[in-house]
Amino acid sequence: MNKFERQSRDPAGPQTLPEAIAEELSDIPTEVIDISDAPPIAPRAPLTQGEVRTILMSLLLTMFLAALDQTIVATALPTIGRQFQDVSSLSWVISAYLLASTAVAPVFGTLADIYGRRAMIIAALSLFVAGSILCAVAPNMPVLILARGLQGLGGGGIMPIVQTVISDVVTPRERGQYQAYFSGVWVVGGIGGPILGGVFAEHLHWSMIFWINVPLALGALALLLPKMGKIPVFHRRRKVDWLGGLLLMASAVVFMLVLTWGGNRYLWLSPVIMAMIGASVALALAFVWHARNAEEPFLPLPLMGGTVVPYAMVAGSCAMGAMLGLTVNLPLYYEVVYRLSASEAGLALIPLAAVSTVGAAIAGRTMARARHYKRVAIIGTSMAALCGCALAFTALPLWGLLALLSIFALGLGTTFPVSVVSIQNSVVRSQVGTATGAMNFFRALMASFTVAAFTAILLMALGADISLGGEHRGPVNSILASDMVTAFRYVFGAATALMACASLCMILMEEKPLAGPASVPAEMAE
Repeated sequence: MNKFERQSRDPAGPQTLPEAIAEELSDIPTEVIDISDAPPIAPRAPLTQGEVRTILMSLLLTMFLAALDQTIVATALPTIGRQFQDVSSLSWVISAYLLASTAVAPVFGTLADIYGRRAMIIAALSLFVAGSILCAVAPNMPVLILARGLQGLGGGGIMPIVQTVISDVVTPRERGQYQAYFSGVWVVGGIGGPILGGVFAEHLHWSMIFWINVPLALGALALLLPKMGKIPVFHRRRKVDWLGGLLLMASAVVFMLVLTWGGNRYLWLSPVIMAMIGASVALALAFVWHARNAEEPFLPLPLMGGTVVPYAMVAGSCAMGAMLGLTVNLPLYYEVVYRLSASEAGLALIPLAAVSTVGAAIAGRTMARARHYKRVAIIGTSMAALCGCALAFTALPLWGLLALLSIFALGLGTTFPVSVVSIQNSVVRSQVGTATGAMNFFRALMASFTVAAFTAILLMALGADISLGGEHRGPVNSILASDMVTAFRYVFGAATALMACASLCMILMEEKPLAGPASVPAEMAE
């Protein structure tokens, strides 16, 4: 007589089938049913191909908002400074957004796992729109800076939530090619943002760079919300560890301020900077101690371990840091060595940004078809490291430099889809948002650190007091081309080291099988 038959004759009353199954499973050793490392993927959402495309378009539009707003403001800053008669505070219009968006990325990812994607995407876009409106009507610089911070709170939540929603709609094997689409959106935003910002500031009014966000955000919500009800639900309600979140955000904000002020407002070894570094480290240690002792921590530390997550996070962060570090510093190199104008130097950055999207697309399609999907990232990052090494030790004409940078970007771009999908594929479904938010958080920190480090390396090598953000404080025109070439060898060397680290991490990362169809249907691949 089996257990179900014995229970049906029990005088205390029969158990329901789910209760009986649960009791049967309770007798199985936990090692047999532990799925924390390789979770089963939930059944595909009952979405038609048209609905998937609608969701994708709304998510791309949402992502475009965040990408556009990080670049569209820069070219309008002089006009804003003249109107408010305050040039000294202009850098905070950019910094306030970056500080807020970096700090809240893990918060939105975790809250999406607790309260659901729908609530968090509405919250993020609402904060973004409210901040945009306040920026557009700001009467003075302090209000504009505070409004930019509010806008950054919403913008910082967009990226992790969008990536999490995609993970709910499509399987990991199919997901890589969508990450390539998102990379393309960032390229379009990065190239089109400064152009739009200049046109609005010169021919219309600088407030248009913020008003344009309102119809775009409302359009994205109108497309997305009707379909959200059909997306599978994976979030789990639990108590929110607000203290852990505040400690993590405070540590990140202080660290970002160190990178913003160090070597600029204060000397790197000044008491203020050293005290801030100590405060950031103390807050980070307090967060770790709290996470180890909390019943349900804001960011579970075991989530950051294993054979996939830490390697994928480091690889993606190194690639992002190398790309942004070069993007910020290369315009000065173009101007001094090749005598390009500012606009021509901006155009010369297009290969670095655009070709990385091609690399991401290649990696995404490879993931959809190949069993050993990480090989494309290993080859790509190794190729990028070799190109960086060649750039560091070879003087090239402009066409040769752009060709090598294109190959560098092609290899670098393969890292992004592989790292994102590998992380999401290796955690339980109820923690995908948390892992995605943490990934974006550490990428942003690494990017900020790399930009500051590359700039410091260049300034030390040149021995000149200059600003690479557009306002030259020192004699830039007096720098010899040969000195700039020599100084940039160290910058290219640093980029090479980052890509070599990314390649090593990809080699060490476990290649877990991706759930999903062996190949992408023809209509989805188009």
